[in-house]
Amino acid sequence: MAEVVIVPDRAAAGALIAEEIAALIARRPDAVLGLATGSTPLPVYEALRSRLAGVDVSRVRAFALDEYVGLDPAHPESYRSVIAREVVEPLGLDPDRIRVPDGTLDGIEHHGEDYEAAIAAAGGVDLQILGIGTDGHIGFNEPGSSFASRTRVKTLTRQTRADNARFFPSIDDVPRHCITQGLGTILDARHLVLLAFGERKAAAVAGAVEGAVTASLPGSAIQLHPHVTVVIDEPAASRLAHADYYREAFAGKPEWQGL
Repeated sequence: MAEVVIVPDRAAAGALIAEEIAALIARRPDAVLGLATGSTPLPVYEALRSRLAGVDVSRVRAFALDEYVGLDPAHPESYRSVIAREVVEPLGLDPDRIRVPDGTLDGIEHHGEDYEAAIAAAGGVDLQILGIGTDGHIGFNEPGSSFASRTRVKTLTRQTRADNARFFPSIDDVPRHCITQGLGTILDARHLVLLAFGERKAAAVAGAVEGAVTASLPGSAIQLHPHVTVVIDEPAASRLAHADYYREAFAGKPEWQGL
């Protein structure tokens, strides 16, 4: 079972995970992080700005979860631009050590394999940050994605495009395709950290943590991983059947265990 941590708000979640990432970098200065985009992980990146102040992060490496296909990498909403703006520049990471899937159309049929090879060459991801969509997707693995899937091109559902339309002038401007790490790729990371906030995510969180393991809800794949931390606020926890147990378990957890 995943460890579920219910926190008061987004800021508390960000501080908690930032502390875990800082401890990882202290143990392993060339740590490999898995970076998610969107609004969900922003509290983590914001908390890291102060937590990593003065820390040598020049050897930290990272791989983004996904990228839009066919969107100019210079576009402000390309995930290459988002990662640079929200993570690399504020934290002082070395841009040459940060990878984002290649969504350019030229050679797109090979970009997934190339990304898998790069992750393997880095020794795999130490800590992967995840969000979850209202339909239960993680990365851009839409419902029906294979648990064995690797980095590949996927067609986005209308619901996902509608959710992401807030970053674009309209839903018609949201790309229809993406390149995303597969569920199998994500499950290879040594530690998964899934974040969710707000009542809109409550059903997806409950399904991922306590529901059946099914490709119809890709987030449920986390139940197959030996080291998962789910950090959510009270509204996102509102449909969990065992919320009281999760609170009690975390409150009584020995400090030396970490997350």
